[in-house]
Amino acid sequence: MSDINAFIDNEVKSNDVILFMKGVPQMPQCGFSGQVVAILNHLGVPFKGVNILASDELRQGIKDYSNWPTVPQLYIKGEFIGGCDIVREMFQEGELQTALLEAGIPLKASA
Repeated sequence: MSDINAFIDNEVKSNDVILFMKGVPQMPQCGFSGQVVAILNHLGVPFKGVNILASDELRQGIKDYSNWPTVPQLYIKGEFIGGCDIVREMFQEGELQTALLEAGIPLKASA
């Protein structure tokens, strides 16, 4: 396992909710990353954001790790959920909230 793969694997397994994104949660650097951050913030979900722009190795590594060609990528309890379109659809259908609650991730009351 490469160093970058080991890093990603450790991050995914040691954070309940993690978003590999362009930029950071406080300042997303693409609209798709921003949409996923907005959804998670709306739900009041604590999550870790990893800026894939920090390293070319990380940018390619996350795509190899998930076998998914685009970023952002959301993981809940080690499970790859998907990118912006999937997360947005799941949120609109209430499936994201269910997945989070089933994983034991608390949502804020207004969600």
